[in-house]
Amino acid sequence: MLNLRVTLYLPDKYTKTSMSKFNVTTLGQFIIERQNEIPVAKGEFSRLLRDIGIAAKTISREVNRAGLAEILGDAGSENVQGEDQKKLDVIANNLVIDCLTRGGEVCAIASEENDEMIYIQSPVSNNAKYVVAMDPLDGSSNIDVNVSIGTIFSIFQRVTPVGSKPDLSDFFQPGNQMLAAGYVIYGTSTMLVYTTGNGVNGFTLDPSIGEFCLSHPDMKIPAMGKTYSYNEGNILSAPNGVKEYINWCQQVDKPTNRPYSARYIGSMVADFHRNLLKGGIFIYPPTAKSPNGKLRLMYECNPMAFIVEQAGGVADTGNGRVLDIVPNDLHQRVPIYMGSKDMVGQLLGLLHQ
Repeated sequence: MLNLRVTLYLPDKYTKTSMSKFNVTTLGQFIIERQNEIPVAKGEFSRLLRDIGIAAKTISREVNRAGLAEILGDAGSENVQGEDQKKLDVIANNLVIDCLTRGGEVCAIASEENDEMIYIQSPVSNNAKYVVAMDPLDGSSNIDVNVSIGTIFSIFQRVTPVGSKPDLSDFFQPGNQMLAAGYVIYGTSTMLVYTTGNGVNGFTLDPSIGEFCLSHPDMKIPAMGKTYSYNEGNILSAPNGVKEYINWCQQVDKPTNRPYSARYIGSMVADFHRNLLKGGIFIYPPTAKSPNGKLRLMYECNPMAFIVEQAGGVADTGNGRVLDIVPNDLHQRVPIYMGSKDMVGQLLGLLHQ
């Protein structure tokens, strides 16, 4: 990936001066500039983040040409969760694994699409310091109807000795030990959002130069929002506190004299991204069908919890902070209440009554 600053010149009709220029920071440049924020991170960590950016650009291309290339629809197989895999699920999974394998900065990968940990066997990877957990294509049930989908990732420093064979202990670390987490949303534009524990920054892919460019520096989620994201088809089996909160959201006699708006896409990345920008709450409680929650701790909840906390929000299971959970299974599921601080606080208060 190129590390460069791009100077854009706009014609006079767009500016009040004859030629105005804007310095655009690319993802590669930004990573290098901020590398010293993580004491344990050296050049390998920066290359790993750039490798993820390359994988994201490749997946974005495949998503945008899916209909033309006849790669929509089911792949004819199921993942470990028993869910039908989409063709793009498999393609995205293979793309990320291949990109991280070739990069050599990762010794093992855990993917929502694979039953077991993927051990990368190569001379370079044997000495790698990092492991990656990922959901290569979140919201894939929406692929065929052209709804925004995404990629979610998290990076940990391995706990097994460098040079030895990695094992599950490298992944069974609480989320508060994450070095970095992020997501890519494939929508009207492709955007990569990530944190290394020092704030959240967003980058939009500029197809004209093939680079992610800093577009949303130092992202902060408002303490209050106007929307709640919840699948109300599950309301009958929801905890009483959730029922009370949804009922309150729909009333019109609040001080603002208007109800909250329900906005639920069914793609966690898309729902989360909107709430991050505008404020809101994402709700996925235990249900009769999924008494332990549906979303996966390692691939979805942990990385998003890290991002939302770094942006000033809250992520909780109803029984404590998401990032404090020590995983005991690669595909462990948990409930999650996440988003604007005041909104999540109100819901947690009702759950604890």
